[in-house]
Amino acid sequence: MAEHIMNGAELASMLKGQLGNQMNFNGLFGEDAEDLHLSDDEICWWRDAKFGLFIHWGIYSVIGKGEWAYFNEKIAEDTYRKIAEEEFHPERSAKEIVEEWIDVAESAGMKYAVMVTRHHDGFALWDSKGSYKNFTSMQCGQNADYVKAFTDICHERGIHTGLYYSPMDWRFSGYFDPKGQPESAALMKKQAYDQVEELCTQYGKVEILWYDGGWLSHQGTDADAAWLWEPLKLNRMARSYQPGIMVTPRSGYRGDFETDEGVHEVQGKIVPIPWEKCMSVSETWGYRPHDKFQDFPFLLRMLINTVCRDGNLLLNVGPDCEGCIPEEAKKVLKQMGTWLAENGEAIYATRGGVWQPVDGVYGCTYTDNAIYVHILDCNTFQNMTLPAKEMPKNMAIRKATFLNGIEVPFEQTIEGVKILIPDAVQRENRLDTIVKLFI
Repeated sequence: MAEHIMNGAELASMLKGQLGNQMNFNGLFGEDAEDLHLSDDEICWWRDAKFGLFIHWGIYSVIGKGEWAYFNEKIAEDTYRKIAEEEFHPERSAKEIVEEWIDVAESAGMKYAVMVTRHHDGFALWDSKGSYKNFTSMQCGQNADYVKAFTDICHERGIHTGLYYSPMDWRFSGYFDPKGQPESAALMKKQAYDQVEELCTQYGKVEILWYDGGWLSHQGTDADAAWLWEPLKLNRMARSYQPGIMVTPRSGYRGDFETDEGVHEVQGKIVPIPWEKCMSVSETWGYRPHDKFQDFPFLLRMLINTVCRDGNLLLNVGPDCEGCIPEEAKKVLKQMGTWLAENGEAIYATRGGVWQPVDGVYGCTYTDNAIYVHILDCNTFQNMTLPAKEMPKNMAIRKATFLNGIEVPFEQTIEGVKILIPDAVQRENRLDTIVKLFI
């Protein structure tokens, strides 16, 4: 299909015109190779899943100032290692910690999970033989392989399994001056290749390799750093061990799906390529003790607006130093799960369309035999017609109902489809009034 062929300047131009440059996509100019492309069938599971859990947890969870604490607080390397050895000692086992994470994912209706295995600080949460200076959870006092616990439990529970990995590492002076200090940069690169190989060979099936931090010296883009990382070589190695693994663009290769990071609203037209919105439930990715949390209406609107534009939502939590997800996060994620238990038919295994969204008013998802109209503002929607020009030729609506089966009046004319929401339903002022159109 077109989204797996179009790339580079052509795709960037099209997306800029359609989206008004409001999505922070960063893979459009990454290196590309036909042999690395995955088919629609190979990524179908991910496009069906829609909703996933992101987990940022590590030494920075002890410090409580976010995942960039090592860099932002200018902590010395030896001091940071000492924190790992003396303070990062969860009382619970790795299995108990991860079981809580996956319990929360399941309660939220999430179908996949992505764990940060090693952030920019260089600390590996597994028994990594390739780690520079043995900076791992096995060698620095915890004596635990959290990646093994995570992948084992995901596999047991039927949760699709993703691993986040940052190739950059603040401990290397060559990261900040790769051309001036090539030996240091080469050591950092070797660590990345060795660790990606470990992650792809030691933990059974891994379905997502969520790269982050391919840029150099915090400058430019991930694609600008491809000269160092050689991302085609790196990802061919990963695919040799995990043939169907999906990768983000942040290694310098264009990747299998785009990512839009942050809490800014999702607006505009349907995105014509696979993409994912990633954001945190709180203000930071890593744990802060007095963080503020997003509320349920905001998160639900984010999910609906993302899915109606044919994307996935990857929602992050930052567990504390004991691996406990904050209660505020658990509460709002449980609310998401309750809503999805009742309305998931209009979310999971759908695609965005057939009508283009109208910001703040409605969006649509569809399957082979139904269209789900997600109405965010009934008062405005009641005066609108879903335009015929956006419908497939000769498409006829047979019936309209709410998800509980109660029929909804509608009219289909040459102008399009007008749905007549009853006054009583309009007055309920739901966050999302869903009408199912049978086709």
